[in-house]
Amino acid sequence: MAPLKVAVLDDYQGISEPKFRSLDPAKFEVSFFPDTLPPYNHRSTPQAIKDQLVSRLEPFEVICTMRERTPFPAELVSRLPNLRLLLTTGTRNLALDLDALRARGIPVAGAVDRAHPGSVGSVSTTEHCVALVLAAARNIPQDDLSIKSGHWQTAPAVTLKGKVLGLVGLGRLGTAVARILGGAFGMRVIAWSENLTQERADAAARDVGLLLPDGSGDGIRAVPKDELFRTADVVSLHLVLSDRTRGIITRRELELMKPTAIFVNTSRGPLVVEEDLLDILERGRIRAAAVDVFDLEPLPQDSRWRTTKWGEEGRSRVVLTPHTGYVEEGTLDAWYDQQVENLIRWEKGEELEVKLY
Repeated sequence: MAPLKVAVLDDYQGISEPKFRSLDPAKFEVSFFPDTLPPYNHRSTPQAIKDQLVSRLEPFEVICTMRERTPFPAELVSRLPNLRLLLTTGTRNLALDLDALRARGIPVAGAVDRAHPGSVGSVSTTEHCVALVLAAARNIPQDDLSIKSGHWQTAPAVTLKGKVLGLVGLGRLGTAVARILGGAFGMRVIAWSENLTQERADAAARDVGLLLPDGSGDGIRAVPKDELFRTADVVSLHLVLSDRTRGIITRRELELMKPTAIFVNTSRGPLVVEEDLLDILERGRIRAAAVDVFDLEPLPQDSRWRTTKWGEEGRSRVVLTPHTGYVEEGTLDAWYDQQVENLIRWEKGEELEVKLY
């Protein structure tokens, strides 16, 4: 019996390799592809690149992927005749067309971090968001580069105490950021989303101690969208990407921001019209931006984001990280452990854990 052909995709740090290498080679033939190819369904992806992705994946019966790195739309699924099992990390992967996979009878299972439930959403990404706010406010990347380049101070930092934090979205992540920047740093918190009411904002504020039972405390004030962009000193995005929220932040909102404001996105790149944001930053319309997520990932080498000229010749200062908000060592380690466990279970004919449909 020939071993099952298994592809492990998009593991940039190589965390999965020793785990999958431990599998019985008589049963599993594992190949690793740490370089993410351009998404199959991206509007600018030429057919030749789509064919390249199909050529890479077509031989494999099992594909183990990282959430929301390589998309699997229906068109790609239909071109992988050998695919029998798809494993992903996390418990939700919007880049998978589950209907197309279900129609093919291909089981799909996710993975959880049992030791630290919720760490990706409520801890790791929150910590990364706060780190980016501080990095932008304190000029940490610029001063670090300056010292390493033989220079000294660059620009003065700005304090956060008493400044206004504007949260676009007040779900689990937005509320967690409010707890830290409002409670520990003394920022005044305002929030907007399409369905946010003051009652819901008060409930969130009570949950994180910004509004006490006796009614004291600064709380979280629900405001109209335009008011948030006009008045916030830091704007941070915390929305789920959907057809409704795609492109919800445009040039119009960005032009409302104070010249001294900082814009932060650790949610999803397509929430913002990227060309509009780049234009705002290249014209130096705001103080700074800190961005962890992009329309196309990994960033192409010729991306306008890839320049060391930010902060020079009138441009805004920019802090960039490569979608690492949820890339936390313990969680990634646990995810790949469970992928291996699920692969063994499936090969034995046993029930999969964390099935996505």
